[in-house]
Amino acid sequence: MKESVITAVERLLDNYLEMNNHRKTPERYTILRAIYSINGHFTLEDLKARLAQEMDFPVSRATLYNTLNLFMTLRLVVRHRFQGSTKYEACYDNQSHCHQICTICGKVTEVKSPEIIEAVENMHLKRFRKDGFTLYVYGVCSSCQIKMTKRKNNLKTANKKSNNKNTTKNEQR
Repeated sequence: MKESVITAVERLLDNYLEMNNHRKTPERYTILRAIYSINGHFTLEDLKARLAQEMDFPVSRATLYNTLNLFMTLRLVVRHRFQGSTKYEACYDNQSHCHQICTICGKVTEVKSPEIIEAVENMHLKRFRKDGFTLYVYGVCSSCQIKMTKRKNNLKTANKKSNNKNTTKNEQR
């Protein structure tokens, strides 16, 4: 975890809470630190388990939902809805990136693409200020491709064996 990033996001949270007359609760800051110590995507359950087990700081689901919604408002966290699941990601220092998502197993991988980042940065949009982007590329991962090929080959082999047995039976008649 980068201390400078943690300091910056805590300062943003401080300013927001003070300006809006909200309380500075230990839960909010502990959840923020936990989120920024996670590399990559996480589910609500992942965060809850991390807080309870690693940090000995159990919190309710309601507190997590409310706090994550606050962090999304402040653009400290982004929510992704990947195939059938909701995942979150710290985004203060990682706003523009691409994800490749396997449509079979649901595996999500971040992809660095300077060409895409440059293309989006060079886009001229009318009456709109770009802050960042996320691109989702859907397809089939190599592991699932291998499984599919093996399954297809096994079916072909089984069909050949079945056809050979039927041919042999027909010849015997």
